[in-house]
Amino acid sequence: MKYIRILVWILCACLVAVAWGQQPATKDQNNWSEFLRTNMMRWNPYEHVLNVNNVGSMVVKWSYSTSDKPPYEPAVANGVFYAASTYAVYALKADTGAKLWRHPMIYPGSPAVANGVVYVASNNKMYALKASTGAKLWRFTTGGYGEGTPTVADGTVYFASDDGNVYALQASAGRKLWSYPTQSVTPAVTNGVVYVGSHQSGVLCALNARTGALLWSYAGQSPSGLAVADGVVYVANDNGDVYALNASTGALLWSYASTDQFTATPAVANGVVYIDATNNMYALDASTGVLLWSYPLGGSASPTVANGVVYLVPSNGSIYALNASTGALLWSYSASMYWDSVVANGMVYVSSYYDKKFYAFGLK
Repeated sequence: MKYIRILVWILCACLVAVAWGQQPATKDQNNWSEFLRTNMMRWNPYEHVLNVNNVGSMVVKWSYSTSDKPPYEPAVANGVFYAASTYAVYALKADTGAKLWRHPMIYPGSPAVANGVVYVASNNKMYALKASTGAKLWRFTTGGYGEGTPTVADGTVYFASDDGNVYALQASAGRKLWSYPTQSVTPAVTNGVVYVGSHQSGVLCALNARTGALLWSYAGQSPSGLAVADGVVYVANDNGDVYALNASTGALLWSYASTDQFTATPAVANGVVYIDATNNMYALDASTGVLLWSYPLGGSASPTVANGVVYLVPSNGSIYALNASTGALLWSYSASMYWDSVVANGMVYVSSYYDKKFYAFGLK
C-alpha cells in the first residue's frame, strides 16, 4: 500500500506539471552540459525560475577569480560549474562558487560533461577527467589543436581538430572509432547524424554518427556554428547569410540575407532562430526565415535562450538579457566579459576574459 501511494503521488505531480505547461524534468534535463546543449539548440526548455518579469532583478550571486584568463564557455551539470582558464580546468559548486577541484592543463577549451566525465580539448589532445575529482581517465592525441567544444552522444565523443579532421572517440576509453577530413568547430549530433561545417571548403557535411560516412553535403561559404531543431539544420556564414536545410537530405528550405557577418552559433527555441552578427542580433521565423525583430547589439556572440529570455555576451564586454518575443532589453551587466553564457536552475553563468573571473547571476 505504501508503494501504491508513492506511485499515485508521482503520477499526480506529473499531471500537475503538464497542466501548468511544464514538463517534469529528470535529474539532468536542466543541465547545460555542453556548448550546444544536448538538444543541439542552445535552448534550455526546463528553466522556470528566470523569466521576462524577474530577470531584470538579477544580481551577482558569486564570482571566482582565476590567475589566468578564462578562454571559453562554461558547462553546468548536476550542481557543478565546469570551466577552463588558460592553464587549468575548474570545478566549482554551482550555487556558491566554492572550488571543488582544479586540474592543470595548457590552453583547454570548453568542457562537455556526460555520465560523470568531463571531456575537454587541450592543445593537440582530448582529455577525459573524472567529474567528481578531476582525475585523468584517458587522453587522445591528434595532429593539431582542438577546436571548439566536444559533443557527447550515445557513448561517443565528437570533436574537431585543426589538423583538418572531425573525430569520433569511444567515450569510456578514448578509442578512435573514425575520423572524417573536414574542418569544423563544434559538431552537432542528433538522430544518428553528425553535422559539421568546414571553414576551409565552405561546405556543411552530414555524417553517419556510427561510421563517419558522408550522407550529404551543402556548399554554403564558410559556415559558422550550427544548430539542429525539428528536422532542420540552421547555419550562417561570414557573408551575412542564414540557411535552413532539410536535416535528412541537405535540401535548402530557405535563406536570409543580411549586410552583417555571421561568425557565431545560432540558437533555436519555440519556432524562432536567434543569431548574432557583427552589428545586430536577429530573430527569424524558423519555418520561413522571415525577420521577426532585430536589436542593434552586434559582436558575433552565440545566444542562449531560456524561458522567454535571450542572453547575449557581445564583444563590448557586457552581458544582456532580451525579451525573446520582442527583442526588448530586460537587463544588462557591464564587465570585461567575452564568452557566451549558459543558463541552468535559475542561474546565468559566464566567463569574463579580461576580469579573469567566472560569474554567476541570479535573483536576490
